[in-house]
Amino acid sequence: MPEKTVSTAARPAKAGGKGGVNPLKQWSVPIFFLVLSIAGIIAAGLDINFLIHEITARFGRNMLLVLSLLIPVMAGLGLNFGIVIGAMAGQAALIIVTHYGMEGLAGFLLAAIISVPFAMLFGYLSGRILNQAKGREMVTSMIMGFFANGLYQLVFLVLVGTVIPMKNTVLMLSSGVGLRNTVDLIGLAGSLDRALDRLWNGFVMGELGNIPIGPWRIPLFTLVVIVGFCLLLSFITRTKLGQEMRAVGQDMNIAQVAGINVDRTRMIAIIMSTVLAAWGQLIFLQNIGTLNTYNSHEQVGMFSIAALLVGGASTRRATIWNAVVGVLLFHTLFVVSPLAGQRLMGIPQVGEYFRSFLAYGVIAVALALHAWQTKSENQ
Repeated sequence: MPEKTVSTAARPAKAGGKGGVNPLKQWSVPIFFLVLSIAGIIAAGLDINFLIHEITARFGRNMLLVLSLLIPVMAGLGLNFGIVIGAMAGQAALIIVTHYGMEGLAGFLLAAIISVPFAMLFGYLSGRILNQAKGREMVTSMIMGFFANGLYQLVFLVLVGTVIPMKNTVLMLSSGVGLRNTVDLIGLAGSLDRALDRLWNGFVMGELGNIPIGPWRIPLFTLVVIVGFCLLLSFITRTKLGQEMRAVGQDMNIAQVAGINVDRTRMIAIIMSTVLAAWGQLIFLQNIGTLNTYNSHEQVGMFSIAALLVGGASTRRATIWNAVVGVLLFHTLFVVSPLAGQRLMGIPQVGEYFRSFLAYGVIAVALALHAWQTKSENQ
């Protein structure tokens, strides 16, 4: 009888995944990449002020793109490689605004508004497809991204200037058909004149948007915007819609029996993710200051998913803290790995190979560690 009591009491803790979980196993992925980051910093011999400046800039630049992945994970759609489609919506809006000569914060906000209908349409079409591919969402979303990229290239390389009338010597190729490979966003974001970071310019000391702290310059308003989106996502998870997404993510059949419209809930999750990705790409580009017309969006999904996985997220569970930790660790590695590779090997090209390896290898290593962690918890 005592043995039966102990056995019965042990089952809930194991199934719940909390009572008997070793914290080191739970945080094994972030810890692994933290150790890797520290080793890389030591090997590269980086100046700490340079590193903090780079990480701060990259955090504000990339955070919203990573946050756009959270809602599909919550709704059971896995890691949405299709956020690249949202990035294309943001770039299309940015091209339109640049063509009509809108500058500064007004141009940025107009681009954000114009991107919404594009992103909602693309998200709706993506949701329709993913609802027909239940259980294979990640592979399907990746293929959708490739297909959408082909359509994007067709529109801006062939149709603009022929079917779509457009005359702009700054944006167009000399032949009058197709856009240039690179568009300089002078009005929207120069290296010292970023739209978001100058929102409060002229109110306090003329430069509150990019506030100096010691040797660093902090993109204050960009970080404020990111915090605002974190609070918004946290609020959404507490609403009725958020609870329905959680229910669908846990078990679609039970959610259907409970009266939840599963397909509609998944559709809303994808549309929200696509809109956030469009805005995230706008924040990224206004910070960079240059739009590479045909490839700025290509690695958005890969890098964002890698960052989220590094932060300890999985294909079934992801939190805001996973996104925050992941962006910090992934981009620390992204900064130090080329310099560490070059310093250790003495060959400049090796540094770039390290960067390419990191982008793709991180996803494989993180998924392998997550699989090991899940297997350990189930034993």
